[in-house]
Amino acid sequence: MLAITQRHNTAREATDLKAKLFRGFSDPSRLSILETLREGPLTVSEIVARTGLSQSNASNHLGCLRDCGLVTATQQGRFVRYDLSDPRVGQLLLLADELLADVAKGVYECTRYNISKFEGI
Repeated sequence: MLAITQRHNTAREATDLKAKLFRGFSDPSRLSILETLREGPLTVSEIVARTGLSQSNASNHLGCLRDCGLVTATQQGRFVRYDLSDPRVGQLLLLADELLADVAKGVYECTRYNISKFEGI
């Protein structure tokens, strides 16, 4: 019985960790930054220019993404360049694009998620 409970706890922990990973992608500002970084390493100023986020907002979200291991920061002279930490982050974003192309209508019409805050983005 203990082995079954341990497996259940391990499976639950893995699911919780995966949910936490997806929360990194769930914020529109963080997602915008990740999408922008698919093009390659950028400074905060370049990210601000491409996303329309304020510098403080972009910096805050970059800190979160860095702490969560989705983004790396590399000092280059007086600038810090941010990049996706792993090519699979970009691949996951691409896969989401491909999946969304097939299920967008259902996602948009889903009443269980509040999409109104995402309109106009």
